[in-house]
Formats: sequence, C-alpha cells, structure tokens
Amino acid sequence: MRPALVALLACVALVGCGGEDERAPRPGRGDLDRRLIEAAYDNDVAAARRLIADGADVNAKDVTQQSAYLIATSEVGDDPRLLELTLANGARVDDKDSYDGTGLIRAAERGYPRIVRRLLEAGIDRDHVNRLGWTALHEAIVLGDGGPAHVATVRALVRGGVDVAVPDGDGVTALAHAEERGFAAVVRILRAANARGEPAP
Repeated sequence: MRPALVALLACVALVGCGGEDERAPRPGRGDLDRRLIEAAYDNDVAAARRLIADGADVNAKDVTQQSAYLIATSEVGDDPRLLELTLANGARVDDKDSYDGTGLIRAAERGYPRIVRRLLEAGIDRDHVNRLGWTALHEAIVLGDGGPAHVATVRALVRGGVDVAVPDGDGVTALAHAEERGFAAVVRILRAANARGEPAP
C-alpha cells in the first residue's frame, strides 16, 4: 500500500482529518443543561442561546429545583431577555420551584414589573398559591418593601387580572397586609381595585 494512502487512512481513523479527535467525548445532555443553568445565573443570553441550540433544556432543573426558565423570572433583575429566550424555546410557564411557587410569584417577590407583565402575557396562573400560602400579590407585599419597584409590580399584577380578594393561608388579604405595613401607594391601588373592579390607578 502506498505511504500516502496509509497516512490518509490513519488520518481518517484517528482524527477524521479535521484536526479534532472525533472520538473525544462530547457534552452530554446533562452537561448542556448544567451549563445552561450557569449561563442563566450569569444572565449570559448569548451563551444560553448557543446551549439551547445545542440541545439544552430550558426546563431542566438542578438539585435546588432551579431551571433556566425559573432563574430568568427572578435571578437576573427586571431584564426580560433571558425570559423571552426560554419562553421561545419551550419553557413550561406554570413550572414550580421548591416552594411550589411559579415564576410569577418569584418575580413579584423581587419587585420585577417587566417580568411580571411578560409572564401574565404568557398566560401564567395568576392566582397560584405556593407552599407558604401566598399568591404573587401577597409576595409582592409581604416580602416587598413598598418602594417604587414593588408598587409598580402590584399595579402590574392588578392590571393583569389577579384576584385581589384571595386570602393567604391565614385568611389575610393582600390589602390587609399592605395596610399593616403602611404601604400607602399599594393600599390605594388595592382599595380602588376592590371598590370598583377597575384597573389599578
């Protein structure tokens, strides 16, 4: 056999002649999912897009029950780019975290009105009650600070059609929580919604 032909066959057998060992292990699905979750925490939308294109699952969860989708609702600020990417790639909008909370509850707790509005547009369960006995509206008040971001979040929730009369697990309404905490702007929004059933002011 000619030396050139022997060299060519060896090249094909060992490295595919592409300069890269094609027998080397490629990232498995679990590795892709793990890397996607890491990219999500970093709000690295470009990396997340590449990993999704390679087969990473936006709904895959780590040991703490975090997925790229859930991270997009709560861990990257009020920036909807990652959320849009996960929704466009099959995110289960009503998926739950370890507290049986939806992305809407998570976003409301942190005071992210843009995320809240996008999730409501996507058809998320508006009045889901988590393991603590709270809806998204309760969390925006009970775990919020009454500042501008949480006021905007409450307004977005009310305008988005949440039921303002749903009590928490102890029978306390969102309005009562807001009154107890002295959140005047939130109280005005909820009183107007209760009195007239109209969009928040």
